[in-house]
Amino acid sequence: MKDFLKSTAFIDCDSAAVREFAARAVEGIAAERQKAVRLFYAVRDEIRYDPYRIELTPDAFRASTILKKGYGYCVAKAIVLCAAARACSIPARPGFADVKNHLTTQRLREFMKTDLFIFHGYAELFIEGKWVKATPTFNLSLCERFGVKALDFDGTDDALLHPFDRAGHKHMEYVKDHGSFADVPYDLIVEMFRLHYPVYSDTDHRPAGNFEKEASIENK
Repeated sequence: MKDFLKSTAFIDCDSAAVREFAARAVEGIAAERQKAVRLFYAVRDEIRYDPYRIELTPDAFRASTILKKGYGYCVAKAIVLCAAARACSIPARPGFADVKNHLTTQRLREFMKTDLFIFHGYAELFIEGKWVKATPTFNLSLCERFGVKALDFDGTDDALLHPFDRAGHKHMEYVKDHGSFADVPYDLIVEMFRLHYPVYSDTDHRPAGNFEKEASIENK
């Protein structure tokens, strides 16, 4: 398990920012599973999901950097959860899957030219003798605006994104699982982004956006 506990360039669990975040989230908690649950909710709701401000620099994929910014997309939030778990001596590793997102906004679809999200990120934590998947992607306030039940995590069962929303409409469809890694496969992620989403490499013409506001307008 040592590969899933050590600090790396991206999962920098030894950094002050990660240690402080993790310590605050699990304060007063001794049991491993309860710590994992607290960390999940801290990452889910304290780091806003933002699919527009994705940067492809190495520093942007570092847990401490993401924490200081306070926002990130699915991969960024999974990285923070892995780092915070390792800071609490819970083995953790990032995992990736291609997903079809049926609840994206019109503006984001036009921006990305697709509703297929390549290398969607989730975290796997080793809790009480088994690996458990946790997806802290969508914060509670965003889910409320979309009319989607926020994803919960009990530290025992996998917490993967819901296939349907509250109204029974398709929400998230897992297309292909790429498996998990001891560290962030940065070069592979950047390669896939440049292949499928060249817009993220065009920093001069990348539009800003408020994803939560868009969700509110489209779901009135």
